[in-house]
Amino acid sequence: MPSPARRVALLLKAADLKVVFAESCTGGLVSGALTKIPGISNHHCGGVVVYRNETKTAYLGISAATLKNPGAVSAEVAELMARRVLEKTPEADLAVSVTGHLGPDAPAALDGRVYVGFAKRKGTPRAKTTSLQCRLKDSRAIRQRWVVAQVLQLLGDSLEAGQP
Repeated sequence: MPSPARRVALLLKAADLKVVFAESCTGGLVSGALTKIPGISNHHCGGVVVYRNETKTAYLGISAATLKNPGAVSAEVAELMARRVLEKTPEADLAVSVTGHLGPDAPAALDGRVYVGFAKRKGTPRAKTTSLQCRLKDSRAIRQRWVVAQVLQLLGDSLEAGQP
């Protein structure tokens, strides 16, 4: 069984698709995991790290009002991040976004909450989001590694199913 990043690379190659990322709480680690795979440049367009709300607005045009309500850590913002980075990357076929609160000092309702967004261009353009919950006892570093693995697993599963 290949690593999650290698699996995604093989699936992107098999489907001849290109992906772009918009990452917040993972700080580029999902994209970075893929770039360790030789030859991935044929299928990885790049990505943006939009860690702060102001950057989400400046780079992806997400309104301050949306970032306040429902909030940066929400399914709506994850979907917008995926849609907007796909719009800004004409060569990409699909986009993946991740936003969450991995601590420290997270509000109790958001502690360890992560949203992953997917958007696709071909066929009927669509987007979807998935919610994840990290274990509360884990450190921030462990949570980040877990989220990266989950995002790659979800992307691989979507590619295998022929979905974004």
